[in-house]
Amino acid sequence: MKRALLVIDVQGEYFTGLLPVTHPPGSLDNLLRVMDAAQAHAIPVVVVQHGSLQPDAPAFRPGGPGWELHPQVARRPRDLLLPKNLPGSFTNTGLEAWLRERGVETVVICGYMTQMCCDTTARQAFHLGFGVEFLSDATGTLGIANAAGAVTAEELHRAILVTQAMRFSSVMNSQTWLEGLD
Repeated sequence: MKRALLVIDVQGEYFTGLLPVTHPPGSLDNLLRVMDAAQAHAIPVVVVQHGSLQPDAPAFRPGGPGWELHPQVARRPRDLLLPKNLPGSFTNTGLEAWLRERGVETVVICGYMTQMCCDTTARQAFHLGFGVEFLSDATGTLGIANAAGAVTAEELHRAILVTQAMRFSSVMNSQTWLEGLD
């Protein structure tokens, strides 16, 4: 099974911006280990970068600090830098064609936020016929409160992982994934 690692939206907004990721602890370290292992095992790495189309957007404004890739992700090798403007990494991008040209059968999901861009991309991949591996400790989120209610980061993260495991993805932690490479 040929894989590709999708490193989704590991950008400043989630570290020093309006949306600081809080759960699970260590998600960035796990994500970086996975990136390094993918490189060592010749697994293509796609770094996805979200940008807002609105020039006055409070978050992910192209060129701004929240839009910039996290420095540790930016300096690691990648096979493709994929800009996107919507939660799904397949929407209005060339990702599907790029993966198919390389014979990729399974995508590995890591990055931010669990319930938004990671979840959407995993569901899109499943609908397109790709296998999906969702890394539980190399994805992350924050607590959310809005007009519909409130949920802690841990509750939200766990709910998405449970839902992904019901139908869309093989959910595992990064250590399990790494051990499966050998």
